[in-house]
Amino acid sequence: MEENYKSLKIEQKSPDSRVFYLFINRPSRGNALSHDFFTEFPVALSSLDQNPEVGVIIISGSGNHFCSGIDLQTLNSVSQDTRSADSGRAGEKLRRGIKFSQQAVTAIEECRKPVIAAIHGACVGGGVDIITACDLRYSTENAFFSVKEVDLAITADLGSLQRLPGIVGFGNAMELALTARRFSGLEAKELGLVTRLFSNKEALEKGVAEIAEGIAAKSPLAVIGTKRVLIQSRDLTVDQGLDYVATWNSGVLISDDLTEAISAQRQKRKPLYAKL
Repeated sequence: MEENYKSLKIEQKSPDSRVFYLFINRPSRGNALSHDFFTEFPVALSSLDQNPEVGVIIISGSGNHFCSGIDLQTLNSVSQDTRSADSGRAGEKLRRGIKFSQQAVTAIEECRKPVIAAIHGACVGGGVDIITACDLRYSTENAFFSVKEVDLAITADLGSLQRLPGIVGFGNAMELALTARRFSGLEAKELGLVTRLFSNKEALEKGVAEIAEGIAAKSPLAVIGTKRVLIQSRDLTVDQGLDYVATWNSGVLISDDLTEAISAQRQKRKPLYAKL
């Protein structure tokens, strides 16, 4: 990938791999989210989504942490920037800024390719917003989490309050968001926020890479369809969800991937699918 980002780094660790890594890359600041992040992140995701070489995206953090939340300098600049205008214009401008930042996180769900969060160290505030939008979440045992916004006199507004209840349950989400307490990787696993724990960062990287490679080897049509139908069905009734998947499959079910999958099963070999 040729793009140069201030807050991110993209890596393909093996030239033959269809797994690409998107690192939040401000290790000296604990990967705190700057204004550059919210501009660059959806652009980077879109470039990976449109790249036919990419099958799966792993989001991780450079250095010792996944993400320590919104950069306080960025937060302070937003506060100062709206104080000079009248209250109506300041409020309208702030709303546009919030919607802009929200879209950067929602870009994870809008990405066709599966997005996996590999979490180590701190995952705080905006970090929780990011991982709750990811399709799969894995963590080290010593990672720690916090829905931190109330401690900064903020109502979390980038997605945690909307997505977290569907992952850990309404009551658990309410407790975590109101207390802003720090909780461990073990508790995150018990709550269902992460699917699996790994003993350390190296084990996390190896284990998540194996999972991602397994997904990347599957039919890309089936993978992107599964992601899209699950996300859409989250907000639909069962009947509406069934209707949506019927419409989806009517367009993509009959494909070369299906023919190859059946042939591979019969011949007892691994299927080989065309890139998407």
